[in-house]
This record gives sequence, C-alpha cells and structure tokens, in this order.
Amino acid sequence: MEEQKGRYVRENGIGKLTAEEAKACAAYAADYADYLGIAKTERRAYAEAVRRIEAQGFRELGGFEALKPGDKVYRGYHGKTLMAAVIGREPVAAGLRVIGGHTDAPRIDLKPVPLCEKGGLAYFDTHYYGGIKKFHWLVHPLALYGVVVKPDGTKVEIAIGDKPEDPVFQITDILPHFGAEQSGKKLSEAFDPEDMDILIGSAPAVGAPGDAEAKECVKRNILRILESQYGITEEDFLSAELELVPAGLPRDLGLDRSMLIGYGHDDRVCAYAGLKALMDLPATPTHTAMVLLCDKEEIGSVGATGMDSTFFENSVAELIARQTPAGAPVDLAVRRALEASRMLSADVCAASDPHFPNADSTGNMAALNAGGCLIKYTGSRGKSGASDARAEFIADLRRIFAKDGVAWQAGELGRCEKGGGGTIALFMARYGMDVVDFGVPLLNMHAPWEAAAKFDCYMTYRAYRAFMAE
Repeated sequence: MEEQKGRYVRENGIGKLTAEEAKACAAYAADYADYLGIAKTERRAYAEAVRRIEAQGFRELGGFEALKPGDKVYRGYHGKTLMAAVIGREPVAAGLRVIGGHTDAPRIDLKPVPLCEKGGLAYFDTHYYGGIKKFHWLVHPLALYGVVVKPDGTKVEIAIGDKPEDPVFQITDILPHFGAEQSGKKLSEAFDPEDMDILIGSAPAVGAPGDAEAKECVKRNILRILESQYGITEEDFLSAELELVPAGLPRDLGLDRSMLIGYGHDDRVCAYAGLKALMDLPATPTHTAMVLLCDKEEIGSVGATGMDSTFFENSVAELIARQTPAGAPVDLAVRRALEASRMLSADVCAASDPHFPNADSTGNMAALNAGGCLIKYTGSRGKSGASDARAEFIADLRRIFAKDGVAWQAGELGRCEKGGGGTIALFMARYGMDVVDFGVPLLNMHAPWEAAAKFDCYMTYRAYRAFMAE
C-alpha cells in the first residue's frame, strides 16, 4: 500500500522494487519453494523448521537454566507444534511480539483400518481433513506421507510419491461418457466422501489353488509389499498418521515467473515467512520476538497441538520461569505478559479473482502483487468469530510498515454473507493482547494447488521482520 497525501492506493508493487530488492525477492521465493517442497505435512514442516533454526543457533529451551537477551530458543510439542523465540532486552514479562501461524493444510487422511479390496482392486479407505472441494482431489496423482508407530515405539517414516522413481496414488472418477447422472447432481451431492478411496494396487498375490483368502489376493499382495519394504503389518495402521497430499513440487507460475504454485501455501507460506523473519532479525529486539507454529487450524485449532490448547501460555511460563528467581511466583507474570503482548495472526487471505466478481467485496479484496494483506476482522456474517482489531493497533502497524518500506494492503475475506472464515486470532485475543490477521493473498485457497505472488510472499516476510524488530 502506498499512502499519497492521505489517499489509499492499492497497486502492483513489482515495478517499484529496486534491483537489489528484486534480487532479494527472487532469492526469498526460491528458498521458500525449497521449504514448501519438503514441508508437505505438519510433521515434516516441524522437522524442517527445527533443522533450519538449529542451523542458525537456536537450542531447545530445556537446555537453558536462565535466559538472557539475545538467547535463541525453541520448544516443540509432539513433533507438530513449535515455539521459537529470540529473547529481547526487556524481560519476557514485559510482553512479546508474536507471529503465529499454522502448518497443517487440507488433505486426505487414511482411516484407522484403511486397506480393502473391491472388484479386484486394492484401495485405502479415507477421511478428508479440513475444508475442501472434494472434486478437486479426484484423478490427480497423490503422494503418501506420514508415520507408523509400532507398539515398541519404533517409528516408520513414510514418504512415497515425490521422487521420480516413486509410484503415486489416485482417487478415480467416472468418465464423461458415463457421467450424465453425476453431472445432473448438485456439486455438493455429486461426490460422496465415502467413495474417495485411494487406488493403490491391482496385481494379485500368487497363492495356492483353493486358498481361502484368494478372494482378497490383491490386498494380500499389498500387505506383502508393505511388510517386505517397510516392515508394516495391517494391524500397524491402527497407530499410524498417514496423509495423501498432491504429488509434485512447487513450480514457478506464469511466463514471467512472478508467482508460485504449490500445495500447502495455506498456511506454510506465512509459517516460513515468520521463521525467516525471526532468523533474520538484525539485532536483539527490545521485546522478545516469538514465532508460534501450531497444528489443527483447519479443523478448529482443537487438540493438544492446536492453538486452543495451553501450549502457548505454557511456553511463555517456561520463558518467564527462566528469568525469575527460584521460588518466586510466575503465574501472575505470565498473565501480565500475555496481556502486554502483540501478535500478527499469520494466515493467508483470499485474493480477488476476476473470474468470480460476485465474491468480491467492493474495493476490499486483496490483489496479487500489492503486498501482504492486513485483515482487521475475519469471521462470517456479522463478524461472527472475529477478534476485530482495535484502530490504535492498526495505526501503530501503519507506522512500523511505512518506516521499513513494506508494501501492504487492507482487505477482508469476501463479500458480506458470501465469504468468511476463521484463523487463530480469536484464541490469542482472549488473553487481552492486540491481534490482527496479516498474511499472503492466495488464488485457489484450499485446493490441491494454490497460487501466490512472489512479491506478496516477500513483503509479508518484510512485514513480520519489521514488526518483531520494532
């Protein structure tokens, strides 16, 4: 956004980049694409984040008895949720500057008892995760990622479908020649989620004549492959987390290569921006700078690894305890710190698509290449479920972004009573802190392949860095 004598101007900012900034933007996008190609599940996003911050000198919080300004710490939970922080010059109890996002994304999960055979073909039975258009996931090549945990604690990591030599998987669909009945149904009724089974095999196992299990000989062959190649039995699926995601790596989009297409921009594009901003802070910040990456946002931020858990406040308590004399009370200091904190809820927003003008909120939808988007409120209908940031906080952000030359825009999530959605902002606002959503505009949000502008990705990173460094 450019403010010209009080005018609000949303414009394409690519042409305003200096040669040096354009080079930095391209390098940022290339590194983000590398991250996104690895972080295809919340577990992989967590592991890659830890790998990167440890390379920058961050250490597990449990290794610190006391904390001093400049210390770089992190705390993880269940290999899915992550807190990373640079300790500021002011005590943690004086409040934090938080960037909070999530690393889960819409996908297809395997059921606890997934393996079945129908009509001489082997399938995985599935349950979709998050808000999806079911037809988006049909016929595309899919990759299988996750972990199988055996009763003795042994973990088997699964990653099949993204290497050139790997097989892929697929949800089949009826061909158009036979699809008249399907085409006549409402879109919401045409695709039964119980029929979204994943095709995984067709070759039968070789068995003796008269074998009582011959009717499931394709399934038996799949079990043989799983046991011989991965050491997995059918019973092991009971303690597994296995996810189907689009096969393939992020790619440049457009002849001008100005955009990135990939799986999981929502919300790994903001998660990466927060991590990168934290690692690139130019000096020890005044207030402790924290990045919080959680799980389960796409299904309501529930569970032990979601933002509606106590992970965040527990992490703040752990920080304050390491700056408090032994035996001194911590609880009140935690409450005061949370109330004195400020946060950018780092989540994506919908970019205006000229093919769907009826979804646009006149003059209030984000545009590609206009920078990161600040959304004062999310929610739906009459702002239901929104935290609705106060004007004083937004005014302060305007000053911070202008000082750092950040290109940004303001928007909302679609036309009144046609759009809407939720983020983690309301779970943080309950502590009394200032919170507002700020993230990257996307096309195709929640589809297997989402599109983002490189310029917007870079400016969102710049905004996060300026906010934490202020």
